[in-house]
Amino acid sequence: MPTRLLIGGEWLTAGDPFPVVDPSDLSVIAEVSDAGTDEGLAAVAAAHDAFPAWSATPARQRAEVLRRAFEIMTAEADQCARLISLENGKAYRDALAETTYAAEFFRWFSEEAARVEGGFRPSPSGDKVIVTDHRPIGVAYCITPWNFPAAMATRKIGPALAAGCTVVLKPASETPLTALWIGEVMTRAGAPRGVVNVITTSRSGAVSAAVLADPRVMTLSFTGSTDVGKVLLKQTADRVLRSSMELGGNAPFVVLEGADVDAAVSGAMVAKMRNGGAACTAANRFYVHASLADPFTDRFERALAALRIGPGIDPATELGAMVSVRERDKVVQLVADAEAAGARPTRLGEAPPGGAFLAPVVVRDVEHGSLLTRTEVFGPVAPVVTFEDTDDAVRMANDTEYGLISYVYAPDAGAGLSVGRRLESGMVAVNRGVASDPAAPFGGMKESGLGREGGFAGVHEFLEVQYLAVDL
Repeated sequence: MPTRLLIGGEWLTAGDPFPVVDPSDLSVIAEVSDAGTDEGLAAVAAAHDAFPAWSATPARQRAEVLRRAFEIMTAEADQCARLISLENGKAYRDALAETTYAAEFFRWFSEEAARVEGGFRPSPSGDKVIVTDHRPIGVAYCITPWNFPAAMATRKIGPALAAGCTVVLKPASETPLTALWIGEVMTRAGAPRGVVNVITTSRSGAVSAAVLADPRVMTLSFTGSTDVGKVLLKQTADRVLRSSMELGGNAPFVVLEGADVDAAVSGAMVAKMRNGGAACTAANRFYVHASLADPFTDRFERALAALRIGPGIDPATELGAMVSVRERDKVVQLVADAEAAGARPTRLGEAPPGGAFLAPVVVRDVEHGSLLTRTEVFGPVAPVVTFEDTDDAVRMANDTEYGLISYVYAPDAGAGLSVGRRLESGMVAVNRGVASDPAAPFGGMKESGLGREGGFAGVHEFLEVQYLAVDL
């Protein structure tokens, strides 16, 4: 289990190490090196030095490195999943699913590396030929969150390397071990020295500010909260730095009149409880037609109450701990505030003592526009709002500054698509509880982000378009 910084192909120590805590019992499982601005800039220098050779490496060779990384992660999925469970707290089954999902980004972008197209066409006036080329932008600074420590890393490393860029990866301080392990996987897969650098730090703000001010850094890829994203965008504005942002969400889950209640509940369990609710794509607000509100909510509560809560590393666990006591207490306070305002929470199951555990909560009698419907909960809490008219449901679903993903359960796909196209979100899941796929463009509208990750668009976030006017 690597615990040192990966800079220029070397594992280096820096500063006094900081602890990594298992949120299921609050024990320290490791201590990792704490990078400062000097180490951050050293990682930039290593990535910058490696860029000329890597960008000139044939696409097929870059693809083979990513393919080997996919094969290593697939072969060692259990090791990766256990590491995620230990430092993140999520249930092992969720961690294993994340590992599979994360590895798929390496496979997808290994296939995309050799498929970046250019253009060649005569100009309308006939005076020249218009040639368009795509070239790697340069050093990419990638910042990842704690909730999906493997998938968020591979979703950035994969397209960056496929494009011919080099990477400085800075993971969240809560979950640095998974990122360091992925860095070690990349070295075993054959990534040359300096192509992938990983810096762990407890001083994210200062390190990121120094890195983004360095003229050798050419793009920022960030996944995290909207508030932090806005701070980073202000910093990148000083250099007009290209940025890709996958930010917060406030996903509505709309159950239309006539929808299959059992199917909607099954979808809700995935959309809400994937990663224990700590996902930007998690269903955050449930808008249920009045005719289905009671049967949907009753069955949803029964399904949540049946979840086995415990340490994530236990294979029998279905709902693990939250990432920290601080995060858990924020969610507990949101529920308490909603109850004080007149909502009716039902607490389902018993949370084990001694860790950052929280049993699921369904909240009835919630008013649209209340704090619980305006806040990204990031935990196992489901507020339910009823509606009578579909237009009203669409209005409430769109009544947020966020627009990452929406969920629609309808009596048929046509009705679901009709409503889905009216929703102001970058992704819509129709009659299913998950939409994420490495082969699909992931990203949001409004304050949920800029750009797209995954799919054909993902690699283009790390490419510059160059137009050449040619007189033949």
